Amino acid sequence: MKILYKDESILVVDKPAGLPVLPDGWEQDTPYLLKMLEEDHGKLWVVHRLDKTTSGVMVFARDAETHRALNTQFENHEAEKVYHAIVEGNPKWNEKIAKHPLRVNVGHRHRTAVDDKYGKPSETRFKVITRHPTSALVEAKPMTGRTHQIRVHAYALGHPLLGDTLYSAEETDVIARPALHAYSLTIHMNEEHRTFKVPYPDDFRMALERLKR
Repeated sequence: MKILYKDESILVVDKPAGLPVLPDGWEQDTPYLLKMLEEDHGKLWVVHRLDKTTSGVMVFARDAETHRALNTQFENHEAEKVYHAIVEGNPKWNEKIAKHPLRVNVGHRHRTAVDDKYGKPSETRFKVITRHPTSALVEAKPMTGRTHQIRVHAYALGHPLLGDTLYSAEETDVIARPALHAYSLTIHMNEEHRTFKVPYPDDFRMALERLKR
């Protein structure tokens, strides 16, 4: 587990894809990130989460006071999360704001769904970074924190994440998970803003190399 930053208040890590943050409801005995980190770093508080299949930067609080302060930053949208994703197809837009209302935990597959009547207000800001023949690398900034928000908003715009078969992406051998990476996180600490960035993991980087051909 790569530690990006550690002090008496916070721990910032590079979460690998395939590892849940908390115990899986169906597989309680499988390894999970919080337990692994606490074995080496002591008691930690979860501030935010990433899907099991998502890689990238995460911050944990090391005391209750810091936990409250960071929670407030996330609730007030003062913490900035930037994701990079590979989407199917080539968007006709360079920038797009998705505001589809979302309802979580729908159906036996526990999907998140666009629901204009019962969904909660949600917003994701997309920007194309690079274009490839059959896909595009995009930046995604979630302005709200719904489960699977980026994945569902990308699907609703007609460009599901590569490998995200839960949200109608085609089967692919380019990457074995939804192509989503938490690229950077900016938080306010010690009267200044600190940004932590994480390079692409091997599977994400190799997928981009293949898609350039």
